[in-house]
Amino acid sequence: MNITTPRVFIAATRQNDGKTTTSLGLMAALQKFYPRIGYIKPVGQRFVEVAEHKIDEDTVLMDSVYKLDCPLVDMSPIAVEPDFTRKYLENANYEILVKKIQNAFDRVAWEKQFVLCEGSGHAGVGSVFDLSNAQVAKILGAKVVIVTRGGIGKPIDEVALNQALFEKAGVEIIGVIINKVMPDKLDYISDFARRGLKRIGLDLLGVIPHQRILSRPTLRSIKEDLDAEELNHSRKLTNMVEDVVVGAMGANNAVQFFSPGVLVITPGDREDIIAAAAATLSGKGLSTIAGIVLTGDLRPSEGVLKLIREMNFPVLLAKDDSYEVASKVHDLIIKTRPDDVEKIALIRDVIGQHVDVSRILKAI
Repeated sequence: MNITTPRVFIAATRQNDGKTTTSLGLMAALQKFYPRIGYIKPVGQRFVEVAEHKIDEDTVLMDSVYKLDCPLVDMSPIAVEPDFTRKYLENANYEILVKKIQNAFDRVAWEKQFVLCEGSGHAGVGSVFDLSNAQVAKILGAKVVIVTRGGIGKPIDEVALNQALFEKAGVEIIGVIINKVMPDKLDYISDFARRGLKRIGLDLLGVIPHQRILSRPTLRSIKEDLDAEELNHSRKLTNMVEDVVVGAMGANNAVQFFSPGVLVITPGDREDIIAAAAATLSGKGLSTIAGIVLTGDLRPSEGVLKLIREMNFPVLLAKDDSYEVASKVHDLIIKTRPDDVEKIALIRDVIGQHVDVSRILKAI
Protein backbone atom coordinates (compact mmCIF):
# COMPACT_ATOMS: atom_id res chain seq x y z
CA MET A 1 0.00 0.00 0.00
CA ASN A 2 1.05 3.61 -0.64
CA ILE A 3 2.95 4.85 2.42
CA THR A 4 4.47 8.04 0.98
CA THR A 5 1.49 10.32 0.26
CA PRO A 6 0.77 12.52 3.32
CA ARG A 7 -2.57 11.77 4.98
CA VAL A 8 -4.66 12.58 8.04
CA PHE A 9 -7.59 10.72 9.61
CA ILE A 10 -10.52 12.76 10.98
CA ALA A 11 -12.42 11.09 13.84
CA ALA A 12 -14.96 12.33 16.39
CA THR A 13 -15.96 11.59 19.96
CA ARG A 14 -19.62 11.09 19.05
CA GLN A 15 -22.02 11.09 16.13
CA ASN A 16 -22.98 14.58 14.91
CA ASP A 17 -20.06 16.32 16.60
CA GLY A 18 -19.14 17.97 13.29
CA LYS A 19 -16.67 15.54 11.74
CA THR A 20 -17.98 15.93 8.20
CA THR A 21 -18.31 19.70 8.58
CA THR A 22 -14.70 19.85 9.74
CA SER A 23 -13.56 17.60 6.89
CA LEU A 24 -15.42 19.74 4.37
CA GLY A 25 -13.70 22.88 5.62
CA LEU A 26 -10.29 21.24 5.96
CA MET A 27 -10.38 20.15 2.32
CA ALA A 28 -10.46 23.78 1.24
CA ALA A 29 -7.79 24.79 3.77
CA LEU A 30 -5.49 21.92 2.75
CA GLN A 31 -5.83 22.78 -0.94
CA LYS A 32 -3.89 25.97 -0.25
CA PHE A 33 -0.89 23.78 0.57
CA TYR A 34 -1.65 20.76 -1.65
CA PRO A 35 -3.72 21.65 -4.77
CA ARG A 36 -4.18 17.99 -5.72
CA ILE A 37 -5.92 16.44 -2.73
CA GLY A 38 -7.76 13.14 -2.43
CA TYR A 39 -10.49 11.96 -0.07
CA ILE A 40 -11.59 8.59 1.28
CA LYS A 41 -14.17 7.44 3.79
CA PRO A 42 -13.12 3.79 4.20
CA VAL A 43 -16.18 2.64 6.16
CA GLY A 44 -19.53 4.37 5.63
CA GLN A 45 -22.81 3.79 7.43
CA ARG A 46 -25.20 6.19 5.65
CA PHE A 47 -25.18 5.57 1.93
CA VAL A 48 -27.03 6.24 -1.30
CA GLU A 49 -27.25 4.23 -4.51
CA VAL A 50 -25.04 5.64 -7.28
CA ALA A 51 -24.75 3.65 -10.50
CA GLU A 52 -25.71 0.45 -8.63
CA HIS A 53 -23.01 1.07 -6.02
CA LYS A 54 -23.63 1.94 -2.36
CA ILE A 55 -21.75 5.17 -1.74
CA ASP A 56 -21.47 6.97 1.59
CA GLU A 57 -23.40 10.28 1.66
CA ASP A 58 -20.37 12.24 2.84
CA THR A 59 -18.33 10.95 -0.09
CA VAL A 60 -20.99 12.17 -2.52
CA LEU A 61 -20.91 15.56 -0.79
CA MET A 62 -17.13 15.88 -0.96
CA ASP A 63 -16.98 14.86 -4.60
CA SER A 64 -19.82 17.24 -5.54
CA VAL A 65 -18.13 20.18 -3.85
CA TYR A 66 -14.48 19.54 -4.76
CA LYS A 67 -14.66 17.52 -8.04
CA LEU A 68 -12.06 15.05 -6.79
CA ASP A 69 -11.44 13.20 -10.06
CA CYS A 70 -11.62 9.73 -8.53
CA PRO A 71 -14.24 6.96 -8.79
CA LEU A 72 -16.78 7.14 -5.96
CA VAL A 73 -16.39 3.41 -5.30
CA ASP A 74 -12.74 4.00 -4.36
CA MET A 75 -13.53 6.94 -2.08
CA SER A 76 -16.22 4.83 -0.36
CA PRO A 77 -14.97 1.23 -0.50
CA ILE A 78 -17.07 -0.31 2.32
CA ALA A 79 -20.74 0.43 2.96
CA VAL A 80 -22.19 -1.06 6.15
CA GLU A 81 -25.56 -2.36 5.03
CA PRO A 82 -28.21 -3.49 7.57
CA ASP A 83 -27.05 -7.13 7.45
CA PHE A 84 -23.31 -6.37 7.11
CA THR A 85 -22.45 -7.14 10.74
CA ARG A 86 -24.45 -10.40 10.82
CA LYS A 87 -22.76 -11.66 7.66
CA TYR A 88 -19.33 -10.75 9.04
CA LEU A 89 -19.93 -12.54 12.33
CA GLU A 90 -21.09 -15.64 10.46
CA ASN A 91 -18.16 -15.65 8.07
CA ALA A 92 -15.40 -13.18 8.97
CA ASN A 93 -13.53 -11.87 5.93
CA TYR A 94 -11.18 -9.41 7.63
CA GLU A 95 -8.25 -9.84 5.25
CA ILE A 96 -10.48 -9.20 2.24
CA LEU A 97 -11.88 -6.02 3.78
CA VAL A 98 -8.42 -4.74 4.71
CA LYS A 99 -7.15 -5.36 1.19
CA LYS A 100 -10.19 -3.57 -0.19
CA ILE A 101 -9.43 -0.49 1.92
CA GLN A 102 -5.74 -0.53 1.02
CA ASN A 103 -6.38 -0.89 -2.72
CA ALA A 104 -9.00 1.86 -2.60
CA PHE A 105 -6.56 4.18 -0.82
CA ASP A 106 -3.89 3.51 -3.45
CA ARG A 107 -6.29 4.53 -6.22
CA VAL A 108 -7.48 7.60 -4.30
CA ALA A 109 -3.88 8.67 -3.65
CA TRP A 110 -2.80 8.19 -7.26
CA GLU A 111 -1.19 11.44 -8.50
CA LYS A 112 -2.45 13.24 -5.37
CA GLN A 113 -0.31 15.32 -3.01
CA PHE A 114 -2.37 14.65 0.11
CA VAL A 115 -5.30 12.46 1.20
CA LEU A 116 -7.92 13.36 3.80
CA CYS A 117 -9.42 10.25 5.43
CA GLU A 118 -12.74 10.57 7.24
CA GLY A 119 -13.87 8.14 9.93
CA SER A 120 -17.35 7.03 10.92
CA GLY A 121 -17.67 8.36 14.46
CA HIS A 122 -15.68 7.68 17.61
CA ALA A 123 -12.62 5.44 17.82
CA GLY A 124 -14.61 2.30 18.61
CA VAL A 125 -17.21 2.47 15.84
CA GLY A 126 -16.84 -0.65 13.69
CA SER A 127 -15.18 -2.77 16.38
CA VAL A 128 -17.82 -5.48 16.00
CA PHE A 129 -16.48 -6.30 12.53
CA ASP A 130 -12.83 -5.59 13.38
CA LEU A 131 -12.70 -2.27 11.53
CA SER A 132 -12.99 0.32 14.27
CA ASN A 133 -11.84 3.81 13.38
CA ALA A 134 -8.71 3.14 15.40
CA GLN A 135 -8.02 -0.02 13.39
CA VAL A 136 -8.75 1.68 10.06
CA ALA A 137 -6.43 4.58 10.89
CA LYS A 138 -3.75 1.99 11.69
CA ILE A 139 -4.35 0.18 8.39
CA LEU A 140 -3.97 3.48 6.51
CA GLY A 141 -0.90 4.52 8.48
CA ALA A 142 -2.59 7.82 9.29
CA LYS A 143 -2.27 10.16 12.26
CA VAL A 144 -5.55 11.35 13.76
CA VAL A 145 -7.38 14.60 14.49
CA ILE A 146 -10.29 14.23 16.92
CA VAL A 147 -13.34 16.48 16.63
CA THR A 148 -15.45 16.96 19.75
CA ARG A 149 -18.36 19.16 20.82
CA GLY A 150 -18.10 22.45 22.72
CA GLY A 151 -17.33 22.42 26.42
CA ILE A 152 -14.47 21.52 28.73
CA GLY A 153 -15.08 18.61 31.11
CA LYS A 154 -17.29 16.25 29.13
CA PRO A 155 -15.53 16.71 25.75
CA ILE A 156 -12.09 16.13 27.28
CA ASP A 157 -13.36 13.04 29.13
CA GLU A 158 -14.65 11.68 25.82
CA VAL A 159 -11.42 12.57 24.04
CA ALA A 160 -9.52 10.60 26.72
CA LEU A 161 -11.64 7.51 26.04
CA ASN A 162 -10.94 7.77 22.32
CA GLN A 163 -7.27 8.46 22.99
CA ALA A 164 -6.96 5.15 24.86
CA LEU A 165 -8.32 3.15 21.93
CA PHE A 166 -6.20 4.92 19.32
CA GLU A 167 -3.09 4.45 21.43
CA LYS A 168 -3.91 0.77 21.91
CA ALA A 169 -4.01 0.45 18.11
CA GLY A 170 -0.67 2.24 17.86
CA VAL A 171 -2.12 5.35 16.23
CA GLU A 172 -0.80 8.84 16.99
CA ILE A 173 -3.25 11.66 17.72
CA ILE A 174 -2.14 15.02 16.33
CA GLY A 175 -4.61 17.03 18.38
CA VAL A 176 -8.21 18.04 18.99
CA ILE A 177 -10.69 20.43 17.37
CA ILE A 178 -13.56 21.62 19.55
CA ASN A 179 -16.72 22.36 17.55
CA LYS A 180 -20.01 24.16 18.20
CA VAL A 181 -18.79 26.59 20.85
CA MET A 182 -20.99 29.60 21.60
CA PRO A 183 -19.23 32.67 20.15
CA ASP A 184 -19.17 34.54 23.45
CA LYS A 185 -17.29 31.64 25.09
CA LEU A 186 -14.58 31.13 22.46
CA ASP A 187 -11.74 32.63 24.48
CA TYR A 188 -12.84 30.94 27.71
CA ILE A 189 -13.17 27.48 26.13
CA SER A 190 -9.91 27.90 24.21
CA ASP A 191 -8.00 28.74 27.36
CA PHE A 192 -9.28 26.01 29.65
CA ALA A 193 -9.66 23.29 27.01
CA ARG A 194 -6.04 23.82 26.03
CA ARG A 195 -5.03 23.38 29.66
CA GLY A 196 -7.18 20.27 30.07
CA LEU A 197 -5.93 18.65 26.86
CA LYS A 198 -2.34 19.38 27.78
CA ARG A 199 -2.83 17.31 30.93
CA ILE A 200 -3.54 14.24 28.78
CA GLY A 201 -0.77 15.04 26.32
CA LEU A 202 -2.82 16.47 23.46
CA ASP A 203 -2.80 19.78 21.58
CA LEU A 204 -5.77 22.02 20.86
CA LEU A 205 -5.83 22.65 17.10
CA GLY A 206 -8.83 24.93 16.95
CA VAL A 207 -12.11 26.06 18.49
CA ILE A 208 -14.98 26.50 16.05
CA PRO A 209 -17.83 28.88 16.93
CA HIS A 210 -21.36 27.55 16.72
CA GLN A 211 -23.15 28.65 13.55
CA ARG A 212 -26.94 28.45 13.82
CA ILE A 213 -27.34 28.19 10.08
CA LEU A 214 -25.55 24.82 10.07
CA SER A 215 -28.15 23.27 12.38
CA ARG A 216 -31.11 24.42 10.32
CA PRO A 217 -32.73 21.82 8.05
CA THR A 218 -33.73 22.63 4.49
CA LEU A 219 -37.09 21.78 2.98
CA ARG A 220 -35.27 19.25 0.77
CA SER A 221 -33.93 17.33 3.77
CA ILE A 222 -37.38 17.40 5.41
CA LYS A 223 -39.01 16.19 2.19
CA GLU A 224 -36.57 13.27 1.95
CA ASP A 225 -36.80 12.35 5.62
CA LEU A 226 -40.61 12.33 5.55
CA ASP A 227 -40.75 10.72 2.09
CA ALA A 228 -43.21 13.51 1.32
CA GLU A 229 -44.74 14.56 -1.98
CA GLU A 230 -44.13 18.08 -3.26
CA LEU A 231 -47.45 19.58 -4.32
CA ASN A 232 -45.92 22.49 -6.20
CA HIS A 233 -42.66 23.29 -7.95
CA SER A 234 -41.42 26.32 -6.07
CA ARG A 235 -37.71 25.62 -6.68
CA LYS A 236 -37.20 26.71 -3.09
CA LEU A 237 -36.36 23.37 -1.47
CA THR A 238 -33.16 24.97 -0.23
CA ASN A 239 -35.23 27.21 2.06
CA MET A 240 -33.93 26.80 5.61
CA VAL A 241 -36.21 26.24 8.59
CA GLU A 242 -35.57 28.43 11.62
CA ASP A 243 -38.73 27.60 13.56
CA VAL A 244 -41.73 25.26 13.41
CA VAL A 245 -45.41 26.09 13.93
CA VAL A 246 -47.99 23.33 14.25
CA GLY A 247 -51.25 24.69 12.84
CA ALA A 248 -53.62 23.16 15.38
CA MET A 249 -55.38 26.47 16.10
CA GLY A 250 -57.67 28.67 14.04
CA ALA A 251 -56.23 30.52 11.08
CA ASN A 252 -56.61 33.90 12.78
CA ASN A 253 -54.43 32.74 15.66
CA ALA A 254 -51.98 30.77 13.50
CA VAL A 255 -51.14 33.67 11.19
CA GLN A 256 -49.47 35.63 14.00
CA PHE A 257 -46.74 32.96 14.06
CA PHE A 258 -46.06 33.15 10.31
CA SER A 259 -42.67 34.81 9.92
CA PRO A 260 -39.50 34.37 7.84
CA GLY A 261 -37.99 30.91 8.21
CA VAL A 262 -41.08 29.30 9.77
CA LEU A 263 -42.24 25.84 8.70
CA VAL A 264 -45.98 25.37 9.07
CA ILE A 265 -47.15 21.83 9.89
CA THR A 266 -50.90 21.29 9.60
CA PRO A 267 -53.41 18.62 8.50
CA GLY A 268 -54.08 18.60 4.79
CA ASP A 269 -57.74 19.43 5.31
CA ARG A 270 -57.04 22.70 7.16
CA GLU A 271 -57.76 24.80 4.12
CA ASP A 272 -58.19 27.93 6.25
CA ILE A 273 -54.56 27.75 7.38
CA ILE A 274 -53.37 27.03 3.84
CA ALA A 275 -55.24 30.12 2.65
CA ALA A 276 -53.77 32.18 5.49
CA ALA A 277 -50.26 31.04 4.50
CA ALA A 278 -50.96 32.03 0.90
CA ALA A 279 -51.86 35.50 2.16
CA THR A 280 -48.29 35.92 3.46
CA LEU A 281 -47.12 36.40 -0.13
CA SER A 282 -46.21 40.01 -0.72
CA GLY A 283 -46.81 42.01 -3.86
CA LYS A 284 -43.27 41.23 -4.96
CA GLY A 285 -43.92 37.50 -4.76
CA LEU A 286 -41.70 36.95 -1.74
CA SER A 287 -42.84 34.63 1.03
CA THR A 288 -42.58 35.20 4.74
CA ILE A 289 -42.48 31.49 5.62
CA ALA A 290 -40.08 28.68 4.67
CA GLY A 291 -42.75 26.20 3.62
CA ILE A 292 -45.70 24.03 4.62
CA VAL A 293 -46.02 20.33 5.42
CA LEU A 294 -49.56 19.01 5.09
CA THR A 295 -50.07 15.90 7.21
CA GLY A 296 -52.24 12.81 7.50
CA ASP A 297 -52.01 12.13 3.75
CA LEU A 298 -55.02 14.44 3.42
CA ARG A 299 -54.88 15.90 -0.08
CA PRO A 300 -56.59 19.30 -0.35
CA SER A 301 -59.43 19.98 -2.77
CA GLU A 302 -58.64 20.89 -6.37
CA GLY A 303 -59.40 24.55 -5.69
CA VAL A 304 -56.88 24.68 -2.87
CA LEU A 305 -54.34 22.69 -4.90
CA LYS A 306 -54.57 25.38 -7.56
CA LEU A 307 -53.75 27.97 -4.90
CA ILE A 308 -50.85 25.83 -3.66
CA ARG A 309 -49.35 25.59 -7.15
CA GLU A 310 -49.11 29.37 -7.24
CA MET A 311 -47.16 29.55 -3.97
CA ASN A 312 -43.43 30.17 -4.32
CA PHE A 313 -42.48 28.25 -1.18
CA PRO A 314 -42.57 24.43 -0.99
CA VAL A 315 -45.78 22.71 0.07
CA LEU A 316 -45.28 19.05 0.98
CA LEU A 317 -47.78 16.27 1.65
CA ALA A 318 -46.74 13.70 4.29
CA LYS A 319 -48.39 10.45 5.31
CA ASP A 320 -47.75 10.87 9.05
CA ASP A 321 -49.96 12.89 11.37
CA SER A 322 -48.92 16.34 12.59
CA TYR A 323 -47.41 15.08 15.85
CA GLU A 324 -45.25 12.47 14.09
CA VAL A 325 -44.13 14.99 11.46
CA ALA A 326 -43.20 17.57 14.10
CA SER A 327 -41.26 14.92 16.05
CA LYS A 328 -39.34 13.80 12.96
CA VAL A 329 -38.46 17.36 12.01
CA HIS A 330 -37.27 18.02 15.56
CA ASP A 331 -35.10 14.88 15.58
CA LEU A 332 -33.81 15.32 12.05
CA ILE A 333 -30.06 14.78 11.72
CA ILE A 334 -28.82 17.82 9.82
CA LYS A 335 -26.42 16.83 7.06
CA THR A 336 -24.82 19.35 4.72
CA ARG A 337 -25.86 18.66 1.13
CA PRO A 338 -24.19 19.59 -2.17
CA ASP A 339 -26.81 22.26 -2.91
CA ASP A 340 -26.37 23.98 0.49
CA VAL A 341 -24.20 26.63 -1.15
CA GLU A 342 -24.51 29.17 1.67
CA LYS A 343 -23.64 26.60 4.34
CA ILE A 344 -20.65 25.25 2.43
CA ALA A 345 -19.19 28.73 1.91
CA LEU A 346 -19.59 29.46 5.62
CA ILE A 347 -17.97 26.14 6.61
CA ARG A 348 -14.92 26.88 4.45
CA ASP A 349 -14.50 30.33 5.99
CA VAL A 350 -15.00 29.23 9.60
CA ILE A 351 -12.61 26.26 9.43
CA GLY A 352 -10.02 28.35 7.63
CA GLN A 353 -10.20 31.04 10.32
CA HIS A 354 -10.35 28.88 13.45
CA VAL A 355 -8.29 25.74 12.78
CA ASP A 356 -4.48 25.78 12.74
CA VAL A 357 -3.93 23.74 9.57
CA SER A 358 -0.19 24.46 9.54
CA ARG A 359 0.16 22.65 12.90
CA ILE A 360 -1.61 19.62 11.47
CA LEU A 361 0.70 19.55 8.47
CA LYS A 362 3.78 20.06 10.66
CA ALA A 363 2.75 17.06 12.80
CA ILE A 364 2.35 14.90 9.70
